[in-house]
Amino acid sequence: MPLHYDGDLRITKINMGPLDNNGYIVVCPETNEGIIIDTPAEPEKLLNAIGDVKIKSILITHRHQDHLAGFGQITDSVDATVGIGAEDMSALPRPPELELNDGDVVTFGNRGLQVLATPGHTDGARCFLYGHHLFSGDTLFPGGPGRTGSAEALRQIIDSITRKLLVLPDETAVYPGHGDDTTIAEARREYQVFASQPHPADLQGDVTWLGS
Repeated sequence: MPLHYDGDLRITKINMGPLDNNGYIVVCPETNEGIIIDTPAEPEKLLNAIGDVKIKSILITHRHQDHLAGFGQITDSVDATVGIGAEDMSALPRPPELELNDGDVVTFGNRGLQVLATPGHTDGARCFLYGHHLFSGDTLFPGGPGRTGSAEALRQIIDSITRKLLVLPDETAVYPGHGDDTTIAEARREYQVFASQPHPADLQGDVTWLGS
């Protein structure tokens, strides 16, 4: 389980389930209070990594079931408020305590994650930002955006990425919902290649910045 720690934030990234999902435990090092991001399959991996951290909230990036496969076991084991974007609330087994709207801040200890509404992969997709740390869910991956089900959704996710994410500082680390990390500098470089080329009007699905 990789530990990302820059003195300001402690992040444990847990690879979970058959689809290479990532769950995260994000901790304020001064108070040992933290937040869980996403609840994939193999929830025992995440639960075992909590240790003595006092979890304040469980935040769900979006409604897809691979990010919710461990929801019941994790929420049964951890007494914390649950948050998700309003448009994706119906996917949860129970109503959440927090409706995550653009610009909201979810606090833990002396830290707070800013909510960024980034529709496209789903209507209620959310990213979470603290300083130079971005938890991008399935909105942005190394090499491209998350999968989209229509050309309109692809345009929407690209709008979300360009207006909300690629405007962040180059050194911002990007922690996605699956697979490896990237940076905003790398994502911006790759997107500029994509944007410089023509694309069919019906482009959708699994799009890559350098190969589509």
